[in-house]
Amino acid sequence: MQANIAAVLAEAKTEIDAIDAEALLAHVLDKERGYFRAWPEREIDAKQLSEFRQLVTRRAGGEPLAYLTGRREFLSLLLQVSPATLIPRPDTELLVEQALAIIPRDADWHVADLGTGSGAIALAIASERPRCHLIATDICADALDIARANARRLNIGNVEFRRGDWHEALQTDERFQLIASNPPYVAANDQHLRDDGLPFEPQHALTPGADGLAAILVIIEEMKPHLCPLGRLLLEHGYDQGAAVRALLNRHGFEKITTKRDLGNNERMTLARRPAQ
Repeated sequence: MQANIAAVLAEAKTEIDAIDAEALLAHVLDKERGYFRAWPEREIDAKQLSEFRQLVTRRAGGEPLAYLTGRREFLSLLLQVSPATLIPRPDTELLVEQALAIIPRDADWHVADLGTGSGAIALAIASERPRCHLIATDICADALDIARANARRLNIGNVEFRRGDWHEALQTDERFQLIASNPPYVAANDQHLRDDGLPFEPQHALTPGADGLAAILVIIEEMKPHLCPLGRLLLEHGYDQGAAVRALLNRHGFEKITTKRDLGNNERMTLARRPAQ
């Protein structure tokens, strides 16, 4: 059985968003989406049609588009993703932008990315600051495999990947000028975990348990000794956690505590500095 592109897309659009339908067909055919507009009458074979319809069914069931295609764009990088990793989001681009605003262009700093997942934060910083050396950590071996594959494909060689839970992946005497993290920060009973594809993402990377601040507190407590004097800590957090994160940082002796808002005008990430003494 064969069908042309226009008919196949028209059928799919009754079940899923038109943009998603085009993205899935582009994935199956290994073509750019513009190809469909140039060649709407091109026929696809039975095997391609079957694969496409299976993907449409999965997307209609809520499975994230990024997992179905195996990739997601993050800033200027096209990253491989899988259900072992969180899907990089525009909110996290804010954290990278703030890190790049702090790190001088010619700096040879030591930088850590805790809970790296697909490697999005570490690879984005490393690609823009090639003289810096980054340590990217994750507790999940499968996620680290994806991150390493992304580094190889993008030819980014200044990132070292390590397995471990927060400080456990670091050497006792290691010090960094900047530490960044997008840790799990959604409380386990938050209804958002049941919406918008989140049930398909790794739950350990989304929620630390009943207390959405638990992982953030661990990072603040454990990472301070790993920061150089005047070193910076950057933390992504929930839209309603800004005040609580600022209070935790203040309680643990950080200074220059500032919260930044995302494109939706929500408090999304907070940065702070370790004192000189």
